[in-house]
Amino acid sequence: MSDDRDDLDDLKAAFTAATPAPDAAKKAANLALAEKNFAALQETRQAARPTSDRPTHGLFRGVRTMIAKLSPRAALTTTTAVLAVGLVISLPQLTERNLPGFSGQPELTEAPLGGSGTLSLEDSGTDRSLSGGRVVDAAPGEADLVEEFAAQEAPEPPAPAPMAEAETRGLSQSKPATAARKQTGNGAGGLLSLQSVPADDIVTLPEPNTEAYPEAESNPLKLTAEEPVSTFSIDVDTASYAILRSTITSGRLPNPEQVRIEEMINYFPYDYAAPEAGEHPFKPTVSVVPTPWNNGTKLVHIAIQGQKPAMEDRPPLNLVFLIDTSGSMNQPNKLPLLKQSLSLMLSQLTEQDQVAIVTYAGSAGQVLAPTSATERSTILNALQRLDAGGSTAGQAGLQQAYAVAEGMAEEGEVTRVILATDGDFNVGLSDPEALKDYIAEKRESGSYLSVLGFGRGNLDDATMQALAQNGNGQAAYIDTLSEAQKVLVDQAAGAMFPIADDVKIQVEFNPAQISEYRLIGYETRALKREDFNNDKVDAGDIGAGHSVTAIYEVTPAGSDAELVDPLRYGEVAASGETSDELGFLKLRYKAPGEEASTLIEAPILPATAEAEGEAGFAIAIASFGELLKRSDFTGDWSYDDAIALANATKGDDAYGYRAEAIRLMRLASSLSEQ
Repeated sequence: MSDDRDDLDDLKAAFTAATPAPDAAKKAANLALAEKNFAALQETRQAARPTSDRPTHGLFRGVRTMIAKLSPRAALTTTTAVLAVGLVISLPQLTERNLPGFSGQPELTEAPLGGSGTLSLEDSGTDRSLSGGRVVDAAPGEADLVEEFAAQEAPEPPAPAPMAEAETRGLSQSKPATAARKQTGNGAGGLLSLQSVPADDIVTLPEPNTEAYPEAESNPLKLTAEEPVSTFSIDVDTASYAILRSTITSGRLPNPEQVRIEEMINYFPYDYAAPEAGEHPFKPTVSVVPTPWNNGTKLVHIAIQGQKPAMEDRPPLNLVFLIDTSGSMNQPNKLPLLKQSLSLMLSQLTEQDQVAIVTYAGSAGQVLAPTSATERSTILNALQRLDAGGSTAGQAGLQQAYAVAEGMAEEGEVTRVILATDGDFNVGLSDPEALKDYIAEKRESGSYLSVLGFGRGNLDDATMQALAQNGNGQAAYIDTLSEAQKVLVDQAAGAMFPIADDVKIQVEFNPAQISEYRLIGYETRALKREDFNNDKVDAGDIGAGHSVTAIYEVTPAGSDAELVDPLRYGEVAASGETSDELGFLKLRYKAPGEEASTLIEAPILPATAEAEGEAGFAIAIASFGELLKRSDFTGDWSYDDAIALANATKGDDAYGYRAEAIRLMRLASSLSEQ
């Protein structure tokens, strides 16, 4: 037994002597460089393909068979010797001067982590190896031996140097990476590799979350005496609701910047009073009700309902599908779902309609010339042939799509580009403001631009909003085929056929009746007071059958709910005359293709009715949005209160959208208590 102990002691001593001292600074630098190279290759590498195949022969398979037949003591001696010898042999090849990309160079110019080097850093005690761009798990028995031996002899390393926030942010995300890499540590300063260990699984590092949303503070409370006029553009987008639904159903509450309350409200169809034949293309209706969450204030509910013309009377439609086929779209909820979604839409087209397809990745190209919508098999085949790969040349794609659209357009027809993307523009114009200016120039051609967003993790909602708002179109987010059915089939008329362009709303509140007010939502649609009468200023558009809702919370003069003390020397009104009107509503719009706008006016009169029916449900959704944004104005209002109001006002729910919203409220309530 003494001989056995001597052999083990000798092997342990040899292993300790061969192991260099830990260097925390180099370890942190290596990790940072590996992350940098990983990010640089995101758009150019295909994702590693998971596999459960295991080799039936080879070095470690034979070693494991041999170990299984040995006694415990002999097995320990043998495996220790194998590891020690392997380490001594590999250490000369793993010195810093032999590791590609780890010579202090700021950029990796050769194949990362190739050659004879393999990088391994610490990660939760799991032994995994990175070799040749592939990451593998060590087989259970071999990993245990490595960990057992390292635990006995490896010196305790000092804490690694802290990494900058930008370097660590990507390690906390949960989204699978497109290039498979994982970094683990052996507890010492040296680098240990098991390149020939069989792989049970391919393990991928999470990608950094690069989602971007428009930056806009919630509308503040305003004093009527100081700023009596509120002006904004309508918004018929629905993307925010679908995005927050995706977030909540994944088990998380959305960040406040993801929540645009007007898009939550306008996600749902409402049965507001519609205009009569020969009237304006839409009809406004105003009601004033008590605020459910604040006894001292009231809500001014403004409802707009567009005409619902018969579909057989609609004009011909020219569609250009502009499809993002870059590498970031290579996920099941992106390009594959996109193909299915656009295929659904074909059922709404007729022989008078045309379809063309333009794609963009490293460069843009037309894959389908303008084709009659009756040739469905030709269009479907063109869609199904699309694959993802390359960088995202969004600018080139937009340029070509607009060129194709202009060639299709004829007098009396509607021409629309439908951009389907995750919004991750990284070639050409990528700044939302630059894209905004470009789209503003191109909308003068008469072509509308709508945007469909797909996928999460790198969803650029800010860019999508900039494109849709300035392209006279609508932005929607497609996370399921059911959502595609809603947007592209059930509500196709509203999404495709405009009845009023550049619709603006302006409300002047009467300071004798209203002391304070705030607009709920529409932060990204605010306009200057002088923009209302300027027909050159762009605004939102209403489609056939569209309904639009806006809600103000107002504080009656003298109410105990006033949050701002009156000025000692201020005047409530400029004249001695007073009016019972709470305010005055103005709307401006242009008929499609027209340059001059038309004005609609109506007084806002006091009322005491309770929130019920269509207005009641819209208010319930508004309160849901306020809770998700952590608003300071809702007092003790709770998710249970919002759920009760939504249930009481749900009304007709033919497609189940309202019932789904109530389920989301219940789930959000549970998540808020975690």
